Amino acid sequence: MKFAIAAFACAVAAASCAHAVEIPDTPAGRALSMYVDGLNSGDPAKLQAYIDKYHRPSKVQDYLDIRNLFGPLSVLKIEKNEPNDIVAILSEANADEVLRAEYRLDPKDPTTFAFAQVEGIDRPDDLAIPRLSQDAALKAMNARIDGLAAQDKFMGVILIESHGKILLDKAWGYGDREKKIALEATDKFRLGSMDKMFTAVATLQLVAQGKLSLDGTVGQYLPDYPNKDIARKVTIRMLLTHVGGTGDIFGPEFDKHRLELRTLDDYVTLYGARGPEFPPGTQTAYSNYGFILLGVIIGKASGENYYDYVRDHIFKPAGMNDTGFLPESVHVPGRVIGYMQKDGQWVPNTDTLPWRGTSAGGGYSTAADLLRFAHAMMEGTLLPTELREAATRSETKDDWYGYGFELHGKGLARNYGHTGGAPGMSTEMRIYPDAKTVIVSLSNMDAYPPASYYGNRMPLVP
Repeated sequence: MKFAIAAFACAVAAASCAHAVEIPDTPAGRALSMYVDGLNSGDPAKLQAYIDKYHRPSKVQDYLDIRNLFGPLSVLKIEKNEPNDIVAILSEANADEVLRAEYRLDPKDPTTFAFAQVEGIDRPDDLAIPRLSQDAALKAMNARIDGLAAQDKFMGVILIESHGKILLDKAWGYGDREKKIALEATDKFRLGSMDKMFTAVATLQLVAQGKLSLDGTVGQYLPDYPNKDIARKVTIRMLLTHVGGTGDIFGPEFDKHRLELRTLDDYVTLYGARGPEFPPGTQTAYSNYGFILLGVIIGKASGENYYDYVRDHIFKPAGMNDTGFLPESVHVPGRVIGYMQKDGQWVPNTDTLPWRGTSAGGGYSTAADLLRFAHAMMEGTLLPTELREAATRSETKDDWYGYGFELHGKGLARNYGHTGGAPGMSTEMRIYPDAKTVIVSLSNMDAYPPASYYGNRMPLVP
């Protein structure tokens, strides 16, 4: 069965689609094909048919949101092909990244998944994008962002530094769409989960001081923590690597209490009685609540409020004077409005924001300040070399995460940093320590962060 819109996807991302292949006509292949075809069509009826046939828990709007963000998908490679088990590499029209999709059907019921997963991965070597000269890579990057901006698929700031030289520092779009106020490169953007890097650095600073241990438990530092399983079994290391089973903070309870959650302790009051989602240490599941707990523990171990600690021990030493966590009720000059899609229109994300950013995410910064943070990391200003290296190497089975830092690439292309995403915000920073390059992408809309577009094409020079 041919992938339904390979021709269209190839027109949007020709380089990615050069290797487009057919999906096998097997029970597992037909399930994958129905997913891909439905998502690419954007047809709610096709998506609902897929949901109904394979008993999926997702809603049609979930798939439409994925299509809006990533664009159409095409199949680049079939890694495994068995009647009831297929593994495929998919490309995304709006991004360089690829997805690995595995569909494993119950042999007794081909409409039931024994296992189903679609996850982002680094490009396999045989699907790598060719490297360009610096001038050509910058030209391609500018053209890419100009094209996305023209389609209203990107607003924001891109900053690229290589070997100490600023190559690109430019803004596209509006900080206030209604008033037509153009974005500036110095504007402050909400970071989403990028703040996890700051929380991880603060945690490791306290490890270096002997005030915390990576193998210390939540209960050692929070003796009154309500849930005893988490208190006894979840360690600092588990929190830093998302293997503690501590769960999320977003959902109906957050929506109900959003403006009442004003301190990190408020989150513990709301969620602290929950048990782990799985035996701690046995699985990986991204956990915003785990980083809330790290923020509370940082406060207890340091004797300082989390926000004060991060300001005094990370932002000030790094020279990050335009970075912070002031509440949304406080006017912050240059803090831009975020925009999200609702009923086909761009609307402010105001009613989705937490009262204040947390140790899990939601603070704000500028591209220049994030570059200063990258310098402070590379120069050893914030952490001893041993702990910095531990934070930025793989600490997970699938090699995607260190201690509070996402990981990509290998050799000179090795990089670390973090993404941040929520309604009306999309951010990413990639630090290439061996290629001496930093890429910062900040957007105040629902968009896929394009930092890797330059990273995948730039020349690798030590």
